[in-house]
Amino acid sequence: MAHNSPDDDTIQTDVEAALRNVRDPEAEVSVFEAGLIENIHVTDRTVIIEVDLHDFPPQEAESVTATLVQAASAVDAVQRAHVEQVPTRPETDDRTAGITTADRVIAVASAKGGVGKSTVATGIARSLSAAGDAVGLFDADIHGPNIPELLEVSGPVHSDDDGNPIPVDKHGVEVMSVGLMSDSAPLAWRGAMAHDALSELFDDTSWHDPDTIIIDLPPGTGDIALTTLEAVPIDGVVFVTTPFHAAVSDTHRSLQLFEENDVPVLGVVSNMGEFTCNNCGEPHDLFSDGDPIGALNRPLLAALPFDQQFQAFPTVPDDDLPEMLHELGSSVTDRYAEIWSVETPPDAVDLRGMAADNRYETVEDHVSTAESGQPIHVVSDRDPSPLRSHLVNLFDGVDSLDTFEVKQQNPETWLVRTVCP
Repeated sequence: MAHNSPDDDTIQTDVEAALRNVRDPEAEVSVFEAGLIENIHVTDRTVIIEVDLHDFPPQEAESVTATLVQAASAVDAVQRAHVEQVPTRPETDDRTAGITTADRVIAVASAKGGVGKSTVATGIARSLSAAGDAVGLFDADIHGPNIPELLEVSGPVHSDDDGNPIPVDKHGVEVMSVGLMSDSAPLAWRGAMAHDALSELFDDTSWHDPDTIIIDLPPGTGDIALTTLEAVPIDGVVFVTTPFHAAVSDTHRSLQLFEENDVPVLGVVSNMGEFTCNNCGEPHDLFSDGDPIGALNRPLLAALPFDQQFQAFPTVPDDDLPEMLHELGSSVTDRYAEIWSVETPPDAVDLRGMAADNRYETVEDHVSTAESGQPIHVVSDRDPSPLRSHLVNLFDGVDSLDTFEVKQQNPETWLVRTVCP
């Protein structure tokens, strides 16, 4: 008479019962009571036991591991048993929930998939970290989250005391991704579901005081990009493209979306434009001649070749990062400083943060003492264009101003230069 083999659930129940007889050698309680067993997985009669033995000396940890394997293997239906150490639990102290805890947030975007956007985002994060920044890397590509695969990181994702998820640490970079919590299941989220999931992660992820958070956006300008623009104060965006005319044309349309939402474009990374032949040692263009990226009229932060070193870098030590990635990180930092570090003339009227009722009065007081031909500088955190007509009214007998120059330094700062008639 044939007997049906027990299913995986039955085997897991039997394995748990067997493991409850295994004692913690220090606490003299079961390994479950001691909190050493994190999880048990059974698939096709193969048992994987996830354990936390970080507090044990190496010899004792090895002894406990061997005992657990022996106990699980003794269950009749088990063919193989393995023990896996879970990652070290992160510290929960000195953490703050929300992506706005970072000093600056930089998005990495592309108009098309397959241009190396996630690789560049990871490269920027790692180069900034190697330079001494505390860096977070947020994988917002919820339909294709591949940052965990690039960095070879996995869950479990632990929580702080308030139940907020804590990023996984790899090479000094804090990493958060839906891919860390999805168990590799397909992510078919749409519309409001995707919006809510991403917004929740933006708000709830518990970071350890990062200087910079890099957000890897999905390609294109769909719902996720719009959700990010609505939910996160992005301080700058880096666009990644190949030097192919169609990809560059799409990039031009995409970067306009960010600029229309007052996000400065830090620059463009040209990726996979050439490769160096192993036989002749000469570089070869992978795309047509010319400079289509120049038509974007944005700073070129880096031109990265098609090279195997850029496939391996995510998991190498800091000392082995390609020099081009260090240069890319420096270019991003320099460009950010160029946009957000505002140098104002010492005699400028600074209206930033001032109540609306006091702005014109402050300008009037300054202008009243100005002499003919004297330059007048104003710094504002609002569009100062209406100031022109107000100044005309202040100057007697003047119908217009010969000079009224407005420069928007960044989304929060305008510089005005005019001359007292």
